[in-house]
Amino acid sequence: LSLALYAGSLCTASGAAFLYHDYCVIGAGPSGLQVAYFLQQAGRDYVVFERSHAPGSFFALYPRHRKLISINKQYTGKSNSEFNLRHDWNSLISHDRRLLFRHYSRDFFPNADAMVHYLEDFASLLKLQVQYNTAIIHVTLERDEQAWNGHYFLLTDQDRQNYKCSSLLVATGTWVPNVVNFPGSEYVEGYETVSINPEDFAGQTVLILGRGNSAFETAENILGVTNFIHMVSRSRVRLSWATHYVGDLRAINNGLLDTYQLKSLDGLLEGDLEDLAIVKDKKGKLHITLRFYLENRNTSAGINSITLPQDELDNFATRAPYDRVIRCLGWKFDFSIYNRSLRLMPGKGNKKKYPQIKPSYESRGTRGLFILGTASHSVDFRKSAGGFIHGFRYTTRAVHRLLENRHHGVPWPSTVYSITQLTNSIIKRVNEASGLYQMFSVLADIILLRENATVFEYLEEYPVGVLAELETQTGRKAPDGLFVIIMEYGRNFSGADKDVFYYNRAVGEAQHAWQSNFLHPVIYYYKHLPTEHEMKLRPPDWPLPRPDAVHHIVEDFLTDWTAPNAHILPLRRFLENCLSTDLRNFFAESCFFFAFTRQKLPPFCQQGYVRMQGLMGSEGLRRHAVEAGLLEDYTPRDFSGDKTPDSREGSQDQLLRDHAIPVRPLQHLVNAKDE
Repeated sequence: LSLALYAGSLCTASGAAFLYHDYCVIGAGPSGLQVAYFLQQAGRDYVVFERSHAPGSFFALYPRHRKLISINKQYTGKSNSEFNLRHDWNSLISHDRRLLFRHYSRDFFPNADAMVHYLEDFASLLKLQVQYNTAIIHVTLERDEQAWNGHYFLLTDQDRQNYKCSSLLVATGTWVPNVVNFPGSEYVEGYETVSINPEDFAGQTVLILGRGNSAFETAENILGVTNFIHMVSRSRVRLSWATHYVGDLRAINNGLLDTYQLKSLDGLLEGDLEDLAIVKDKKGKLHITLRFYLENRNTSAGINSITLPQDELDNFATRAPYDRVIRCLGWKFDFSIYNRSLRLMPGKGNKKKYPQIKPSYESRGTRGLFILGTASHSVDFRKSAGGFIHGFRYTTRAVHRLLENRHHGVPWPSTVYSITQLTNSIIKRVNEASGLYQMFSVLADIILLRENATVFEYLEEYPVGVLAELETQTGRKAPDGLFVIIMEYGRNFSGADKDVFYYNRAVGEAQHAWQSNFLHPVIYYYKHLPTEHEMKLRPPDWPLPRPDAVHHIVEDFLTDWTAPNAHILPLRRFLENCLSTDLRNFFAESCFFFAFTRQKLPPFCQQGYVRMQGLMGSEGLRRHAVEAGLLEDYTPRDFSGDKTPDSREGSQDQLLRDHAIPVRPLQHLVNAKDE
């Protein structure tokens, strides 16, 4: 009845004035501010609604013990800003170099207060359109064929002010605490309210429900003052260094594992929390029992009549009573403000805390509704970094590019190069790109072959899950095939039960690159753009369908894929095999020789030498190339031992001066030697 009356009040208010914007963003956390930046740079009409008085309100409270687990690496030994973002997990993307997180904290694991300060500056210095103290309490649809998506989004705030938008971007994150209800759950304290003063736990026995970073963070804070700490969860502990998933337990919080395995009273248990029950005795102690023991008991009887597990099993693990039980079960998405007309549904299984979305981050139920930030993590849950700043700053940019193409006719940004630059372009990106590096197996660089593979178009950081829709989503065509460049870990290297420190875990030989375990570049070649059907039939755990050819660049201890023989040469030969062409670079003298000895010149000679472009030679340059083994020495030899006459050198220099070829910038020569 309350819902019906509320809906009726909204209908009555439908005649009231609506404030219109093309884009409405709910939430001024990191992802909300990130998309606001992109919208503002593009000159779009948008507004960001934030329920608090400042951006990033989540970080004003969480993590409770104030230490972030996102790394803030000050030094990498390189000045390349794109590369350095690989190891900066807190900065948002912007053109303002002042807004790098390293200017706000020098700590490797920063304090959360620094993040609050950073987000405030990001919003104010960039003059983002954020409307604070505005809590959106209801969202519904209004059908209109003239609207971008066939409907408008109608939003209502706490003051009953109404807003109308053509596209809705939800960036609220997951902030509703996960709560498990069982008999006695009223005695459980929540992570969001429990004391963070260790002295409040002195001499106490504590049970923690949960096994994520918030649970271990809480345990770490009180580890030195408690009698002992037990931790119970339905799943075994997952270490991030084994799973390669940054959301699993990080080393900074795993002190309890030491005290457990070194037998210092603390311990970990596995069990379904819904099967538990908590009983409080007259002294205020909390006893753990099982739900089925309470099903047939006399409810009017006291605790002495309740069967406890230790009554039947005298060495039951949790037979000792606890002083406190703390719930640390993470958070979930708030579905309560969305009308049924939006068909915004929770995911299934372990993704039920997230809304159902497509790989394009658009709602499966409503066109024009996009989920950003942590709440979009269902796309790559337990696989990549899409639930964290260093991941969703890139997926948010991808969503913006999709919107620019869909609503404003702005194609996905791309650069066109000569096919001779194919190897160099790939090597440059896999060594610098931060989006590929952080969103491995999720975002990919796409190389579209054009004009019979004489040129190519390079698109950066496209969501591979919608590869079949590339032409409609980007406004770019793929008539002659394509390459897809992504980063991957080894197929069987990641997992909670994996020993990632085993002997001979690294692969160093190029011929065994396909067995690489650590993160490394993988290049897929398709003669035709994969179809939606092929995407659905891709092998399990493969990010892409089976390609016409695939190449792994062997893993590198320094993540520096520039070794001429181990990295570049195998890549170039793979590309040459796919394209049936020669991608080497040549000096003009070699091109001149090929013109008389081959039916078809290599692309580099066709696009350089034949068009009178290239390096202006000299005897010194030619001699250097000969000594380096890059050119054959065609200098006439005097077998009597005399040197070549000086007159020849003089005439050659004169010839070069008289017939100088226009100079173009020096290109990096990759494996010019005829292998």
